[in-house]
Amino acid sequence: MTFRNGLSALLRPEDSVLVMIDHQPYQLANLNSHDPHMVVNNSAALAKAAKVFDVPTILTTVVADRGGRIFPQITDVFPGQEIIDRTFINTWEDPSVVDVVKGTGRKQLIFAGLWTEVCVAMPAIQAAGEGWDVTVVTDASGAVSTEAHEVAIQRMIAAGVNMITWMALAAEWQRDWARSKTAGALNEVMIQHAAGSGIAYLWEQQLLNTPAPNSAA
Repeated sequence: MTFRNGLSALLRPEDSVLVMIDHQPYQLANLNSHDPHMVVNNSAALAKAAKVFDVPTILTTVVADRGGRIFPQITDVFPGQEIIDRTFINTWEDPSVVDVVKGTGRKQLIFAGLWTEVCVAMPAIQAAGEGWDVTVVTDASGAVSTEAHEVAIQRMIAAGVNMITWMALAAEWQRDWARSKTAGALNEVMIQHAAGSGIAYLWEQQLLNTPAPNSAA
């Protein structure tokens, strides 16, 4: 087994390409591994983080006329972008998706989708076997049960796939808060989607901008 470690193992925005798979109403209706509200929130946060760092993002559905359109919280981040609709359950068997990914010239391939055990595991395992550096964003994905999600993660890890959460990924892309080009925009994503961390940041700003009491008065 080859261990994934060292600085070069961390994800870099200039080398990353994101594929968001089947964030659709049908899949969400039978999502039981996570709170559905959390998955919608985290998927939107992931999309916004990718946009902050100019990471090419492919949006894809499966049989959208039956399963429904991608959540607007995601598509609103990329207005006017074409969504690739498939019949293949395994995204990585669809040349229309693979060709777009290959066209970016990037090698760090990131997946998130519904359901983890089907529409995420299949392409992740196949792509890893073809030599891609594959990462799955686990909290912007979800399954029909907690067991299904966890078993899928174990199966993908055994196949050499890396696991990460959306906030950890955003931090890895940022890497240094001195990178002011993206720091401010990332903070906005955190405020909107990181719950406690975002609110704590706003509170910190409030305290920093509150004048100290005048003891003489």
